[in-house]
Amino acid sequence: MARELPSVDLKTAAAPVAEGLVAEGPAADEAGGTLTIDLTAITANWRALMRRALPAECAAVIKADAYGCGIERVAPALEKAGCTTFFVADLSEARRLRHVTQSAAVYVLNGLLPGTAASFAAINVRPVIGSLVELAEWDAFVSSHNWRGGAALHVDTGMNRLGVTPNEAAAIASRIRAENHGITLLMSHLVAAQVPDHPLNDKQLKLFREIRVLYRGIASSIANSSGIFLGPNAHCDMVRPGAALFGVNPTPGKNNPMRATIDLRGKVVGVRSVQRNESVGYDAGWIAKRPTKVAVVAVGYADGYLRAASASDEKPGAQVILAGKPCPIAGRVSMDLLTIDITDLADGAVKRGDEAILIGDEIALDDFAAHARTIAYEVLTSLGRRYHRLYRVS
Repeated sequence: MARELPSVDLKTAAAPVAEGLVAEGPAADEAGGTLTIDLTAITANWRALMRRALPAECAAVIKADAYGCGIERVAPALEKAGCTTFFVADLSEARRLRHVTQSAAVYVLNGLLPGTAASFAAINVRPVIGSLVELAEWDAFVSSHNWRGGAALHVDTGMNRLGVTPNEAAAIASRIRAENHGITLLMSHLVAAQVPDHPLNDKQLKLFREIRVLYRGIASSIANSSGIFLGPNAHCDMVRPGAALFGVNPTPGKNNPMRATIDLRGKVVGVRSVQRNESVGYDAGWIAKRPTKVAVVAVGYADGYLRAASASDEKPGAQVILAGKPCPIAGRVSMDLLTIDITDLADGAVKRGDEAILIGDEIALDDFAAHARTIAYEVLTSLGRRYHRLYRVS
């Protein structure tokens, strides 16, 4: 029988539905679509990245609800696979993570908001310190409460978002090493790791290497998913894959080395005929050039199927698989529905209640993102909670 995952505080409880599958969310017959998330593929991706990065530690970035796949489901699976360090975006995600893992180290990337130091200590998670102001507040808390739970120091080597400057990092290095500030990790973030020959990669790695020398004895990390593929010089003591765990290609322009982790299907709620020169959908931007058959699918941009995947007379949209064949979107993706041109399919090939494959099989996640003129990260993190979710656990 399927192994039940740890219980979590969700509006609808998960339950085994078939061998190796656990269901969550709306019932299958009540939902407009089904999102299958393969936890075995996610853990296989982590193991592959872990092996590539050895002897560095391989952490896991599971911010944004584990890239839309569910923190409460993904974290225990990764921990069972051997992952001992996680990164999330904020305290609310850290609290959710702590409900399902007690022993893992948890870092909060967005840092220390004013007055929140005690909240970090209360659930034993670590802020990623991104400024001297944050460091001063953290130092005050650590010294007054004698807390030794740890924190990361973020050094900005070129992203120009969060992090102390290299000069600031150099100026405080001797004090950090001499006194007990509870810094357990020195980290930075690559700007253009997905472009291996980008000059910023060498510039950032060189700068970070110079700073690391000043922080001997403290573990260091700079490589994200794509950074792992830059080679050992980028691995340091820890790598921090995120999107690649969930099947996003960390090497754009080359074959994807990661396993696909999601399958998204939408339910056909109707089939109709459209006469030549009639429009389909909002704004009348798509006009039938011939007598047309249209399948209506109960998924829309409220479910994370992006509006940018729409079709018009000026540009084609994304495709879906119906009756085993690719079929183009007709007209705009609306909030709750999308319309598919099935004219070239045999009569009766598609009927009410059938499923359209939206992502999966021949429609790769990165390919769909390209059709929607965005990145797979946005697609994953947009997937909503109206789907019937199936988690593959074995």
